[in-house]
Amino acid sequence: MAALDEDTDDPYLWLEDLDAEDAARWVADRNARTLAVLDDPGFARMRDAIREVLDSKDRIPYPGWRGDGFWYDFWCDADHPRGLWRRTTVDEYRRDEPRWDVLLDIDALNAAEGENWVWAGATVLRPSYDRCLVSLSRGGADAVVVREFDLHRRAFVEDGFTLPEAKSDVSWIDADHIYVGTDFGPGSLTSSGYPRVVKRWRRGTALAEARTVFEGQVGDVSVNAGHDPTPGFERDFVGRHMDFYRGEVYLRRPAGDLVKIDVPDDAGCDVHRDWLLVRPRSPWTVGGVTHPAGALLAAPFEAYLDGRRDLTVLFEPDGRTSLSSWSWTRGHLLLVTITDVRTRVHVLTHDESGWHRRPLPGAGELDHTWIVDTDPDRGDAYLISSEGFLRPATLGLGTVGGDVEVLKREPAFFDAGGMDVRQFFAVSADGTRVPYFVVGAGGGGPTLLTGYGGFEIAQTPYYSGVIGRGWLDRGGTYAVANIRGGGEYGPRWHEAARRENRTRAFDDFAAVAADLVARGITTPDRLGIEGGSNGGLLMGVMLTRHPELFGAVVATVPLLDMRRYTKLLAGASWIAEYGDPDDAADWAYLREYSPYQNVRPGRPYPPVLLVTSTRDDRVHPGHARKMAALLGEHGYDVTYYENVEGGHGAAADNAQTATLWALTLEFLWRELTRP
Repeated sequence: MAALDEDTDDPYLWLEDLDAEDAARWVADRNARTLAVLDDPGFARMRDAIREVLDSKDRIPYPGWRGDGFWYDFWCDADHPRGLWRRTTVDEYRRDEPRWDVLLDIDALNAAEGENWVWAGATVLRPSYDRCLVSLSRGGADAVVVREFDLHRRAFVEDGFTLPEAKSDVSWIDADHIYVGTDFGPGSLTSSGYPRVVKRWRRGTALAEARTVFEGQVGDVSVNAGHDPTPGFERDFVGRHMDFYRGEVYLRRPAGDLVKIDVPDDAGCDVHRDWLLVRPRSPWTVGGVTHPAGALLAAPFEAYLDGRRDLTVLFEPDGRTSLSSWSWTRGHLLLVTITDVRTRVHVLTHDESGWHRRPLPGAGELDHTWIVDTDPDRGDAYLISSEGFLRPATLGLGTVGGDVEVLKREPAFFDAGGMDVRQFFAVSADGTRVPYFVVGAGGGGPTLLTGYGGFEIAQTPYYSGVIGRGWLDRGGTYAVANIRGGGEYGPRWHEAARRENRTRAFDDFAAVAADLVARGITTPDRLGIEGGSNGGLLMGVMLTRHPELFGAVVATVPLLDMRRYTKLLAGASWIAEYGDPDDAADWAYLREYSPYQNVRPGRPYPPVLLVTSTRDDRVHPGHARKMAALLGEHGYDVTYYENVEGGHGAAADNAQTATLWALTLEFLWRELTRP
């Protein structure tokens, strides 16, 4: 079969039409087949066991500061499947059963309005903290409706700021003005479907009267604007993202003139009070000094705008260590670093003699620690959490210079007795050492391997009651591959597998699979793999390139048709990651691995499960639909399930999440344990 190089070659193009009756019938028929096969007592028990984990009232409610002394949380359980937005005080939170002040009940709102709202976050007005802009998604899509909400009255504001459904970006300026980027009509969106224009909107006026303050280009990914109300440091910023990794940031003066912050366009930058932080993604020479990709540099902000380049190196990567994240308290900077996929946290403080660094207490040898939140408006407190594959999460409250108070401990959702965590390194095709973790008791059961390998996102250790109950408890082994394309070793690890180098990520994953077999941990027929989104692309490539390595494959909300991905929903925004299929040079390498274009008859493809969501407005469900149809045409063993809600997460509530995970784990277990 020839590759499907042109749209005219594609026999299943009709499945991209979400609203077509024939496509809807096709989906309904395959959903019914899937549920008929899997919907038995074993599946039901698995679904219920997973749902119990997801709905447990003993889970940690991870709070966030809004600067008003309250801790805010969004919570879902069996009684509140769509969730409660609520808040409490620090003292109440310390109690085993805190009293929560419920601000918005999404289930009650849905009943009152006849909608299927899914919570998509809120932006609170500083420093009054009496109003917020609530984002609500229909069914979990990225597109949202924005509505102003009164925190004192616990009600939406009549005639307040309101935006219809769109991929909007909003932020407060003051009580009567907001920055808004949305669909203003023809020409107002980028080719990726995000706002191209930012306007300043005054209360009581029509959106059509809002004044434009910044415009990007049609070929950009998006634009944005924000106001920093920190007393004494009030500033406005606007910016454009030319692609996923390059952007420009401008200080917007009160008169409306823009001052560009002169940093490399692939650098991240952050302004906090007196300080500018810069993290370049490629080597940057400034002031006669070349700083490596992934370094973190600091400079006094106003002096930098005036042309001075007195940069201080706060972090410099090496071959094993990268910067994961940073967070500001009022007077300190908290850095989370990763060394061979193991995290450490440091606090940096500036005084008259310069910057000083010291470690924060924290992480276990194979655990992951991160800063949950800080409250830079009010002081130097921070929330810190740590967890591991076999260690439930612990949440603590600390203050820089003081001790950490343990606030909550997550319960164990499975018996980890006899299990351990090991880290190995596989050797990829080009000789690169690729780390991966193996979790389990080594009892000879089937192995589930997962990975992602894209967008500089690191796969760090995490505790999962779902994997514990659904896989480890049954005698299975779980493995996580830290392949190139991710962020485990910073920008260099990501850059090594971007665009024309993408196949390195696939080679890495195949090398981990082979290493698992070589070490006697599993065999190909007992090795299943699972991944979502970009990880779904990885699964599709493994299916079509290395079918002999695996016994079963699951791809969730996958990217599979690399010929048409830029024409579907947000796909154009990922050209910097993958390449442009409309460019002949880029298509030359994309076509070599694009799963949909590389399905061939007569290959030893293992059974595959494809899962997606009709409401996914990021990765089009047509990717999974067409792949399932094409595999079925060639007689391969393909199972398909499409949730009608859920957006890119594929599920809109815990019940749907439990169903999808039960489908995944039951499918893999059955296929990998067949006699």
